[in-house]
Amino acid sequence: MKYTEKFQTMATFAQSQVEGITPDSVDDRILAGAIALDIRDSDEHINGHIKGSMNISRGKLEMLIEDQIPNLNTEILCYCNANNRGALSAASLKSMGYKNAKYIAGGLNAYKKLA
Repeated sequence: MKYTEKFQTMATFAQSQVEGITPDSVDDRILAGAIALDIRDSDEHINGHIKGSMNISRGKLEMLIEDQIPNLNTEILCYCNANNRGALSAASLKSMGYKNAKYIAGGLNAYKKLA
């Protein structure tokens, strides 16, 4: 998908504001209590996702997150297919006070390459 220049600028800035974690660390982090958060739309989630991940679409994230994950110290691993929406979501959560909001660098596409 080709992104607009302004969207890509926002996403790149978001990536500089939050930690991107490597796909090969995801499973261990989940075992240690992190929550993998698929921020893609539900139809994307249905067609494949990280096992055990929670799905809240990017469009409703800020409205729903506090009920789903009330603890601001929870490690949250946001992901989309690649980087942009995951990073934007992690940055948004960080601005809401979620201290350990991160994104999975390379997203689901990179994670699936490990299998």
